[in-house]
Amino acid sequence: MNKLSKRIVQIFTGIGAILTLSAGKVMALTVQEGAEAARADGMPAELIGPEGVFNKFTNLALGIIGALSVIMLVWGGLRYILSGGDSKKVTDAKNTILYAIIGLIIAVLAYAIINFVLNTLSSVTI
Repeated sequence: MNKLSKRIVQIFTGIGAILTLSAGKVMALTVQEGAEAARADGMPAELIGPEGVFNKFTNLALGIIGALSVIMLVWGGLRYILSGGDSKKVTDAKNTILYAIIGLIIAVLAYAIINFVLNTLSSVTI
């Protein structure tokens, strides 16, 4: 009886897998058509490339990160000027400046790496 129940479970699992895969193929066509229909006028059709969605998003994100790093650099400079010789405040201001510079370096390196990867992916033809 135990072997019979295992066989029945295997048969139903196989049937379920076949139904799921066939429904997935039908839904994939529907999803692709839906994605094409949802594209508004002026939206980029490409994900990768100079006018692609990924490139625009990474440029926006890295621009925000760079702006925040510059703001923190200015804030650290102001804290350093206004520290009045207090060693604790001077150390905190120097750390703020150091971390802002590290943030700028990371933002520039991330920009270079992301552009390299996106340019490599856009040049690959399948």
